[in-house]
Amino acid sequence: MNIAIAQSGGPTCAINASLLGVFRHAAKYDEIETAFGSVNGIEGLIYDNLVKLDDIITDDNDVELIRQTPSTVLGSCRYKLPSYKDDPAIYETIVNNMRKHDIGAFFYIGGNDSMDTVMKLDDYFKANNIDIKVMGIPKTIDNDLPLTDHTPGFGSAAKYVATTMKEIIRDSSVYSVKSVTIVEIMGRDTGWLTASSAVLRADGESAPHLIYLPERKFSVKQFLDDIREIQKQYHAVIVAVSEGVELDEVEEFQSGNVDNFGHKYLAGVGKALEKIVAKEINCKVRSIELNVMQRCASHLSSKRDISEAERIGGAAVKAALDGESGKMMTFKRVANRPYNVRVESADVREIANRVKYFPSEWINEAGNDVTQDAIEYCLPLIQGEQNFRYQNGLPQHFVLKAALPRERKI
Repeated sequence: MNIAIAQSGGPTCAINASLLGVFRHAAKYDEIETAFGSVNGIEGLIYDNLVKLDDIITDDNDVELIRQTPSTVLGSCRYKLPSYKDDPAIYETIVNNMRKHDIGAFFYIGGNDSMDTVMKLDDYFKANNIDIKVMGIPKTIDNDLPLTDHTPGFGSAAKYVATTMKEIIRDSSVYSVKSVTIVEIMGRDTGWLTASSAVLRADGESAPHLIYLPERKFSVKQFLDDIREIQKQYHAVIVAVSEGVELDEVEEFQSGNVDNFGHKYLAGVGKALEKIVAKEINCKVRSIELNVMQRCASHLSSKRDISEAERIGGAAVKAALDGESGKMMTFKRVANRPYNVRVESADVREIANRVKYFPSEWINEAGNDVTQDAIEYCLPLIQGEQNFRYQNGLPQHFVLKAALPRERKI
């Protein structure tokens, strides 16, 4: 049989490593003849836009470049697959295209919404006695997928956040005047990535001095009191805040727009807090939105994150050949010191459309910081640096030679 691999959702530094994991592991099995890449996620199967990965990954140089390239080599999508009971035609199209290419297993690399697609495809195949395996491979910098210790992509994003935060600390600490720097970090529903900035304390840093996560109710009054208290000890106050923190008293940063899955577009909480601090505390203040750099700063990627992403992609191939379907591969942490994880699988129905929140017991009583447990959890995931290939002083990236299709309406 042949297999198909697709990438979906927001880019990360590690999603291409998972693609490599599936591709390279599949080559070890005689049962698998050809690995196809589905361009732009599930849309590639709908529009029959598949590429033979052997044609684009031709040698070890391509492998190394793909491993160090951020975002999705095959392109991504935000397409929400309808229920097969509501729109069976779209499923029939997918099946026809898969049969056309003799595809017996499909691997979808993505986050919460991608696992929804895995679940729906598997439900349809099983309901109609179609022998095609569907496996989910986790990916998200938000680290919010249930039943897995962590997700590929999170470790590299956390490393970028902590590194950038450390540089912000150096920049902010050179002046004698009182200042507040508010760093807005990605995290729509959960505060995993914002909390990871606390790993700086393992290097003796006191900052970030305040950390605010969506898991705790936010009070502007308490926020201002917290800053005034920290200013008694530090002239340069550094604040880490999740983009998903809700400012009930301030709505100007909410656009009101949502994506295909109903998720709000968030941006501007840092700027809103900057204006509040400037007005109420009247000191030097700036806000910094790290934005998409958190997802694609591969030059600061975690070597462990990349290697684990490739490992879990390879494990998905074995699981499918062993007869598993409708599963997502997961990490089970065995120990922190020395760090050790094993790869398992879990029913995607226990994962899709669910959220793993940052543990409440890892947030301090005041709701403005995280505990040592959070630091111990995050530290192993940011370890190691990749050996990058450069050209003209810049990191080289792998770009798919075939042009990705223009936007289509389904």
